[in-house]
Amino acid sequence: MDDEEARRTIRETNYATWRRQRGWDPPLIVRAEGSRFWDSSGKEYLDLASQLIATNLGHGNAALIEALRKQAETLPYVAPGLGTHARAELSAALGGVLPPGLRHYFFTSSGTDANEAALKIARVVTGRTKVISRYRSYHGSTAGSISVTGDPRRRGSEAVGRVPGTVFAPDCYCYRCPFHLEYPSCGVACAEYVDYQLTHEGDVAAMILEPVVGTNGVIVPVPEYLPRIRAITKQHGVLLIADEVMTGWGRTGRWFGVDHWDVRPDILTTAKGITGAYAPLGLAATTRELHDAFLDRYFPHGHTYEAHPLTFAPAIAAISEYRRLGLIDRSRTEGAYLLERLRTIAGRHPSVGEVRGLGLFSAIELVRDRGRREPFNLPGDVVEGIPLVVDQVVQAMRKEGVYVMGWISHLLVAPPLIIAREELDRGLDVLDRALLIADAQVAPPGAPPTAATASG
Repeated sequence: MDDEEARRTIRETNYATWRRQRGWDPPLIVRAEGSRFWDSSGKEYLDLASQLIATNLGHGNAALIEALRKQAETLPYVAPGLGTHARAELSAALGGVLPPGLRHYFFTSSGTDANEAALKIARVVTGRTKVISRYRSYHGSTAGSISVTGDPRRRGSEAVGRVPGTVFAPDCYCYRCPFHLEYPSCGVACAEYVDYQLTHEGDVAAMILEPVVGTNGVIVPVPEYLPRIRAITKQHGVLLIADEVMTGWGRTGRWFGVDHWDVRPDILTTAKGITGAYAPLGLAATTRELHDAFLDRYFPHGHTYEAHPLTFAPAIAAISEYRRLGLIDRSRTEGAYLLERLRTIAGRHPSVGEVRGLGLFSAIELVRDRGRREPFNLPGDVVEGIPLVVDQVVQAMRKEGVYVMGWISHLLVAPPLIIAREELDRGLDVLDRALLIADAQVAPPGAPPTAATASG
């Protein structure tokens, strides 16, 4: 099959995720190395998104490739009820990187599956139904995980597969405080409101949150927020699930996001960087108390690819590579440089409302009016198919050979942890130029506010 036939076959027979199908015509990617990849025309792209915030180790890592090869030759698959050396070795290795107290593991095929398992464990053990989540969140696409997702992707599936019981809490989002307060005089009202919810809701099994909000804007909480949420959930006997699918594996400059605040959840879910995306592996790690609740109780969950040995091999190798290459510390130092450069760039562009980030995980929020913090687009625009200004910026960058993620009204800048400084600088120079497209669409002085001003 030649390149054009391959593109046509994909376009005419495949579903494209999270979008209307008309007009989808993706480039055909044929190879990748380090922080770069190439399409079938020979065009090179610099990856400032780690694909989907997943290829933390970049492409072509020899240790991970060799681990996959050896495992495929030795034992490519066994049923999950059987043990393997790879399973034992990864379980032992996880104990050296996960937060203390999370030493019991259920392995999955993705972050979505990991969250589905975590929600089921929480509901079965507590005997309760409800889950507290947040509006700016994404936790997966299966029935349970999409039901606790706050972003607009939930809207397309609520009528056909929503699991009841989700109660949404306010976000720790100082740029757009839902209470219209200022930090620190606010008293971290967004956390205190969760105490109010738990006092009055009843029947709450767990709260699920991303320590740093991922796709929905890389929103870094204030220092008091996560410790206070942990204290509140403990006070009410509610389990805390930390969704570290994006924030894990050095992305924020620590092994896991919760490590920044010394918070210990009851369940931690992760995927993506656990193998550097070399194989599809997810994980739900729990406390001993949750594991032991099933010693004499039926564990009502499982799937064919649980504990797949071919996914374990690159995960074992990945943990060694994160250490060998010093990538956790590197994410922290290079992340500080990235944030400094983004803030300098923002100063030149009236379309930038805020820059925020932690480690090599940053976002640029675009606004139509900086003074009113009015966004160009609203969450519902994604579902309705309304053109997004951020997509115009993304496409301009791709024309110059830089791949970045955009969502609603912000850009996510999260390159592989191995990216070279000169590569990062080149990508940011392209970003600087592309932002002129958004600048050209800011509101002129004295322009009346739009509906987005109140809703943003």
